[in-house]
Amino acid sequence: CPVTGAIVFTSTRDGDLELYTMEPDGSNVRRVTDRPGYDGGAFFSHDGKKLVLRSAFPRDEKMAAEDKQLLTQQIVRPSLMEITVCDRDGKNFRQVTKNGAANFAPFWTPEDRRILFASNFLGMEEAKKTGDRSAARRFSLFLVDENGENLERVTFSDEFDSFPMFSPDGKHLVWASNRYNQKPGETNLFVAEWVD
Repeated sequence: CPVTGAIVFTSTRDGDLELYTMEPDGSNVRRVTDRPGYDGGAFFSHDGKKLVLRSAFPRDEKMAAEDKQLLTQQIVRPSLMEITVCDRDGKNFRQVTKNGAANFAPFWTPEDRRILFASNFLGMEEAKKTGDRSAARRFSLFLVDENGENLERVTFSDEFDSFPMFSPDGKHLVWASNRYNQKPGETNLFVAEWVD
C-alpha cells in the first residue's frame, strides 16, 4: 500500500485463490475476498483505500467444480477474467468489466478515479468473426471508470500490450508489449508520457 506499506497477495491457503493483506514483516494477515473463483493480481489505490484486481466468475456449479479441480493441479482458466474493485478490507466488492474475455493487469490512474487494464475482448470478437484464433492473443490497454462506464482504448497495436503501471508522480506510463520484437513472443518494456 502506498500509504501504509501493507502488502496485498493471492493465496490458496483456504482452498481457493483469494486475496489477503499483511504487514511487510508478515504479521497481521487478513483475508480480503471470500467467494468462489479466482481473485488475484491486485493493486492498492494510491490513497490506500481500495483494491483493483482480476476475478473469475464461474458461470455455473459445473464450471466452479472444474475450476476447483484445475486448482489442485495449480492451473487457472486465464481466458475468463473480469476487472473488479473493493475496499481494502473486501467490502463493496463489485465487478467493473463484463465482456467475458481475459481482462487483467489492472492499475489505478494517478487520481484513483479510473482503471487502466489489459483486455483481449476486441481480439476475441475478431477471432469469432474471422476464425483466426491467433487474434484472441491480441491484448490492448483500456481505461474505464470504476463503475464500468466510459471505456476508452489506449493502445492500438496489433501486438500484445499489457502490465501497465504509472510512475509515482503520474507523469509516465510503463507497459510490456510484443511490438518491435526481434522474434515471436519477445516482450519489451515501453515508456510514454501520460497526458490525461
